Amino acid sequence: MKKTTHYLLLLMAVLFLSSCYNDHDDLNATDYGADAEDLDTNGLPKMLFDVQLPSIINNLEYTIDVVQWDIPINRTNALKTTENLQAAIDWAHKEGYSRIVLPDGHYLIGEYVNDIYQGGIEIRDNTDFVFSPGAILEIDTNDKWNYCVLRLNGDNIRVRDGVIRGDRSTHVYTPRDGDGGTAHDEGHGICVWDNTNVLIENMEIQNVTGDGSLVLDSNDVTFVNNNIYNNRRQGISIVGGVRIKITENEIHHIGGTSPQFGIDIEGPGRVDEDILIQNNYFHHNKGGDIVNTSGENVYILDNVMEQGDGNTYVDGPIVSWHKTHNIIARNSITMTSGSVNGRLGYIQYSGGGKKGHNRATYVHENVCNSCGMYMYKSSDADVRRNKFLGYFVAFGDFENVILEDNVVTYSEAHPNLRFCWSYRFKNVTGFASGNYLGDTLEELPLSETKPYTMQCVVDGW
Repeated sequence: MKKTTHYLLLLMAVLFLSSCYNDHDDLNATDYGADAEDLDTNGLPKMLFDVQLPSIINNLEYTIDVVQWDIPINRTNALKTTENLQAAIDWAHKEGYSRIVLPDGHYLIGEYVNDIYQGGIEIRDNTDFVFSPGAILEIDTNDKWNYCVLRLNGDNIRVRDGVIRGDRSTHVYTPRDGDGGTAHDEGHGICVWDNTNVLIENMEIQNVTGDGSLVLDSNDVTFVNNNIYNNRRQGISIVGGVRIKITENEIHHIGGTSPQFGIDIEGPGRVDEDILIQNNYFHHNKGGDIVNTSGENVYILDNVMEQGDGNTYVDGPIVSWHKTHNIIARNSITMTSGSVNGRLGYIQYSGGGKKGHNRATYVHENVCNSCGMYMYKSSDADVRRNKFLGYFVAFGDFENVILEDNVVTYSEAHPNLRFCWSYRFKNVTGFASGNYLGDTLEELPLSETKPYTMQCVVDGW
């Protein structure tokens, strides 16, 4: 899987952020976003997709009889547990049971498949797989690059109410033949591979060597009310996903091997579109909280993102790449010590002057505590009614930005640099109105035709 590497882009960003310029011109307002009929009452693009939930064919329920199937429930004998538990699940599916209940117990699983993959448990199509209170499914210590504690095989599947645990703390990182690599970053809690209509609900997914869940070439997948944490690579990775809904989850303490984000949308050569990320709580994630490298029509709404005490971000809370399409609204973002990008709650990395799509990026009504935002070498942004408290808003080599009714405040910790905690522009076209620096209404004379540049200096502008 491609890692999020961008050191050259970061260097360009740092060079710009350390030196801005100054010029003035006038402009009338222009809307560079969607047509009016495509916007909701708040001026954001209407959400025109609906994520389908599983449609289970019947309510026939089978609670696995661990005595009959001779299944250990005391975290012993992984191979026997795997074989017998899988046999019970397959039998229930063949007999037409749609709800399969896993009784209370600590199930240690894992079997050899090949030199790089350790097998876990598979759930078949048209199944509601339910963990009883106290049921834990844990993969045994292994030395494989890849594993799935639970792999979904088919459509219309629901998994709920349990605990899935990896082997992170005991995993054996055997060097890979050929290059000697030891990342072992493909150990997953739940694998959603080539599935349609999936619901993951009220699960605790932790301690895996890769991602809490990997969504690969799947449609209509919902994650709701899950606690996903202490995983090495990602909370959730979307690598080819259409109509994905991630709501009401807590995703935290992700870190160990890059990219280390709460959610990573990264499907090069695949289709990632119609994705809703809403009302989640992110904290203590090493790389950042959400990165979008390939997704279109991605809604990032009403989330709480906190860097967390003692956590140092690599990239930052929200990161997008120029070819993506994002609606970022009503999020609360708090940074403490910043990242390699500085204290940027949202950064869009450069497209080298080519945006890659014809839709605007919307950034509305977010509150960035001790952080700001920066977009460069791209075009078309609609930035309104945000609060950037204690940092700046910046655009570099950027066409067509609407900047309206935002508030920027300077950091009380650096009173002599008040005017550098402001609005910064380098070769930017667009329109600005109603923007404040603290309590002062600022004239930001962006022009539709003439690129505007404004220098940041200690004594003023």
